[in-house]
Order: sequence, then structure tokens, then C-alpha cells
Amino acid sequence: GCAALMSSLRLNSRQIPPVITGYARIVNGEEAVPHSWPWQVSLQDSTGFHFCGGSLISEYWVVTAAHCDLISMFVLGKLNNINKLYLYILNIYKKVFPHPYYNGYTINNDITLIKLASPAKLNIHVSPVCVAETSDNFPGGMKCVTTGWGLMRYNGNAINTPPRLQQAALPLLTNTDCQRYWGSKITKKMICAGASGVSSCMGDSGGPLVCQKSGAWTLVGIVSWGSGNCNTSMPGVYGRVAEFRSFIEETITSN
Repeated sequence: GCAALMSSLRLNSRQIPPVITGYARIVNGEEAVPHSWPWQVSLQDSTGFHFCGGSLISEYWVVTAAHCDLISMFVLGKLNNINKLYLYILNIYKKVFPHPYYNGYTINNDITLIKLASPAKLNIHVSPVCVAETSDNFPGGMKCVTTGWGLMRYNGNAINTPPRLQQAALPLLTNTDCQRYWGSKITKKMICAGASGVSSCMGDSGGPLVCQKSGAWTLVGIVSWGSGNCNTSMPGVYGRVAEFRSFIEETITSN
């Protein structure tokens, strides 16, 4: 399975392991070790402005959020490097596949797949993340990690997006717990994390929430929505990848 594949990739390529010191003070996160999240993608417009994150799930496919509105953007995927000055440039995308039932009002089914025009060259710095399976259960309280180049404080303008990739460790919530904060807005297509003093913020959208499963980092959530001011005492809401597994497989198989 994916875990075995990833551990062999790691052994063969000496993949750089992430170092997560903090469940501490992406608002109140910490800088990531360069290349330690090798699936992290930055989606940028033609001016090089980073507007959303994404995750590489195979050499040809990137997962991001449907609300990132890629159709109107000229997207260059720029992969993973922690310092945006030295980026691996992916070819401009070939085709974009938003979830057919994405709802912009409820932000339900917030996932888009991007097919790259040419395959990403996989190496120690660029490699895909495992994708949660339909049967996976990631329980409330489990510590996971979200990464991104989003604002480090609310009302920071675009200039305040960090040059280096930020990470934050945060606990998952059950949907029942999350509904205490967000009520009926929370659907089974969503998973919540945080309310723990850290938060995803604008610009992190579409990026990964990863949890460890059998030793392999697994994509469990896609940064979707949350408090309008990146309030670190409110949980962030992520697209629940396990619920999108069949959409992902069908889209990849038929394209």
C-alpha cells in the first residue's frame, strides 16, 4: 500500500524528515525544515502572487480546494521549496476538475484536481503524499499538521505572506465537537482541526492537513474555510479527503 511505497521511497531517497517542535505558536505556526513537506505546492498567478496551496498526490495530479477559483487564474504550480526564491516550476496545468457538487455558498465538496501538462520530476524534494482511504478513521484529538505560505496574522496584506513555508501541528476535532463552534455548517464532507492556539489563514487555502497513518504522512484534509479573522480559538474547517476518495480515483482513471 501507500505506506510501504512511501517508506521505500524515503529509504531510497533519504527524504528529509519534518521536525515538528511545537504544538505551539498559518498563525502561530513555525517555519518548516526545507523540503520536509515534499508534496506542498504553491499555486500562483502570472505575476507570481501566491493565492492558494495544493498537494501533489502523483506525478501528474495536484489536489487543491474548489474555492480557489483556478479557472480564472493563470496557474503556475511552484513546488514545495521553502524559500519562494528557489522553486521547482511545474508546467502550467493541463486541465482542472472541480468537484461536480461543489457548492460555493455552503463550501461543501471543496476539492479540485489539477492535471499537470507534464509530470513532476519526483526526487528527494518533490514527492507525493498518500491519500486517505474511504475506510480510514482519523479520530478527534489526533495530532496532525497543516502547512502553507498563508498570512501569519490576520489583516497582514499580501506582502506579509511568509517567504518560507510554515507548519502548525493541531488536533483533529470530531464533527460533533466542531458543530459546537460552527453548527449546521459542518457536513460529513468536512473535517475540523485546531481551536488550539494555531490556525490556517488566507493563502493557506487548498493546502494539506496531513496525519500519520502506519508511519506515512496521509492527506486527510484540504484547507477550506474558518474564522474570517483567523481566530486561533476557532477550529479551521478542511475538506474531508476520505469522503472524496472515489471522486479522486474516478477523475484520475478517466483522464
